[in-house]
Amino acid sequence: MGVTPAKENILKKIRQALSNPAPLPFPQSEGNNPVFPPAPDDLEVVFAEEFVNLQGKFAFCTSEADMIAQVQQLIAEKQWNKIYCSEDKWNAVFSNTINLPGCDASITGCEYLVARTGTIVMSAAQQSGRTVSVYAPVHICIAYTHQLVYDIKDALQLLKEKYAGNIPSQITFASGPSRTADIEKTLVTGVHGPKEVYCFLVEA
Repeated sequence: MGVTPAKENILKKIRQALSNPAPLPFPQSEGNNPVFPPAPDDLEVVFAEEFVNLQGKFAFCTSEADMIAQVQQLIAEKQWNKIYCSEDKWNAVFSNTINLPGCDASITGCEYLVARTGTIVMSAAQQSGRTVSVYAPVHICIAYTHQLVYDIKDALQLLKEKYAGNIPSQITFASGPSRTADIEKTLVTGVHGPKEVYCFLVEA
């Protein structure tokens, strides 16, 4: 069956419309331009302020040696006896248990830190995997200043480039301790994850 004159006329109008699309009413809304103003301060300062506002506990370290000393001091002060760490770089330094269930605190690295929201970005591609950062009652994250980005979109773009063609099966955004207000609108921490989250940021 051939194309009727009526259908041909409709197809012609469609082709004309597609070749001359209507201009966007809000050309700045396509996601090509930053939505938020630039960082008002150094990313370290912005992240620290936002992270603490979310009930996270932040420490700046001038070197890896300084970080090790600060983490060990924290463990001693809190009298934590079982520390779980599956990161090859830190396992021999901190870990004294192979059992994540029942540990006092877990130590992980991260993919990136998002300064604007005070968020730790982690993925299933890390040595610590999916559960270490949420299973223990206390999560200690060790990060470096070169992992700081301003916005979540920056972290996602870097992850896309880092894992080109093989994006991790899970990407986690953790902003402070676990919290919920599901029950009578009362804020409770530590229900679905750690009650305390520490970030030790190492200058690099």
